[in-house]
Amino acid sequence: MTLPTHLPYSGIATFARAPIVQPDGDWRATFAVLGIPFDIALGFRPGARFAPRALREASLRYVPPFSDLNGKVWLDPAHSSDPLFVDAGDVVLPSLEPELARERITQAARQVKARCRLPVFLGGDHSVSFPLLRAFHDVPELHVIQLDAHLDFTDVRNGTRYSNSSPFRRACEELPNLVHVTTVGLRGLRHDPEAAQAARARGHTLVPMEEVEANLEAIVTALPEGRNVHLSIDADAFDPAVLPGTSSPEPDGFTYALALRLIRGLVRRHRLVGLDLVELAPNLDPTGRSELLAARLLMETLSEVYDAGH
Repeated sequence: MTLPTHLPYSGIATFARAPIVQPDGDWRATFAVLGIPFDIALGFRPGARFAPRALREASLRYVPPFSDLNGKVWLDPAHSSDPLFVDAGDVVLPSLEPELARERITQAARQVKARCRLPVFLGGDHSVSFPLLRAFHDVPELHVIQLDAHLDFTDVRNGTRYSNSSPFRRACEELPNLVHVTTVGLRGLRHDPEAAQAARARGHTLVPMEEVEANLEAIVTALPEGRNVHLSIDADAFDPAVLPGTSSPEPDGFTYALALRLIRGLVRRHRLVGLDLVELAPNLDPTGRSELLAARLLMETLSEVYDAGH
């Protein structure tokens, strides 16, 4: 007997009911999801290792085909000659070997990237963005746009160079094709002056949260049009009243609507080559609304990419 796939609490939880594949398998797709259940590089509360599974379960609430109030139909992976979505499962990670974990993350990301139009990575803490970005070493003039309360450009924290405070510092050191980072939503009492100085010296754009709403259009148009962009979304970019399930929440963050307006503008102007969502800790939100919001944001972002056609 076949279980009804429209019920979010039935069946096997893959992202948006996508068919399951292996990262190195014989498949091609428009969008491919890869989970990175890793959170041993955190400086505060753990739990992001549980996010890939939680996001898959939450995505079942939004399985296509459904339409919004304007009649816009979501992507339907069941009605395409080539799948729109596939789910490449999770990277098999060692529990306490971060260097080996980074190698496996990069390898799996390269395999998925080679087989789809846009790879979508479900973190994990923000340290995983560094090994993920290594998979984009061959993308010319790569730009990172980072939605985040924190800069994540620290050189060393607590004796380690590979924490969730340092992914973009390490990526800029290793990847000559990574030409620019724009960080949007910065705020909070914890500030690393050396990291900010180093980022500005490299020409990066740092946008405090207090400037976002008033200057949204300027932020969207700051980069010349048509750039190759990896979008990294940290769950703590959102106001904790909207998304409480994250390790290091900061007040006065993004609303859902404001974040979607920004992402929409970026997708319409640029070519999204990679997307990661990190620092979601579902164990810190017993209501489950954090993963529901995050899963919906991913679905709407992919819909915008599909509509943009680039």
